[in-house]
Amino acid sequence: NSLITLDQCPNPVLLIDDNDVKSVAEKYHIQPDIQTLVLCPGAEYGPAKCWPAEHFAKLAQHFIQLGWQVILLGSEKDQATSSVISNQVNHLHCYDLAGKTSLHEAILLLSSANYVVSNDSGLMHIAAAVNSPVIAIYGSSDPKFTPPLSEQSKIATLNLGCSPCFKRECPLEHLNCLNNLEPKRIINMMTAL
Repeated sequence: NSLITLDQCPNPVLLIDDNDVKSVAEKYHIQPDIQTLVLCPGAEYGPAKCWPAEHFAKLAQHFIQLGWQVILLGSEKDQATSSVISNQVNHLHCYDLAGKTSLHEAILLLSSANYVVSNDSGLMHIAAAVNSPVIAIYGSSDPKFTPPLSEQSKIATLNLGCSPCFKRECPLEHLNCLNNLEPKRIINMMTAL
């Protein structure tokens, strides 16, 4: 048996019904004619995979100032983080839907995004599978093992000597791999995608 490498695997594809996308947007009062940034600030594995809430908030504020709307997605476990982001942004066009959507609805919202910025998580892989442009943020994990499988994705990582460490929490207690990854760098990557 020979091992199959990632470049030999086909990219996963989820097919989306446009009528379903329209329905979910109406349900959550999301504006259909405004550019949309979806943020996925959670990760089941632990905090060493999570970009700081403050960085997500700065990114959201930047795009809201440009006239975009921002949707926060995640599970019920992500509500504390999404609430911090939403409270810092404090804007009508910031929709905190973490823990409020079904998985199907989250998939539909990801498919309608102009950009998705996500930690290395299940939602990141779904965003890639619906072919939304994705910036995937990596701290303790390794993008060589779990990259978003899409031509419309970019990896955001600092490649520090201490990462990837594959730990749930930073063993050095500084989390520099994520704390030092500035929102401006993500913004620059988005304009190049």
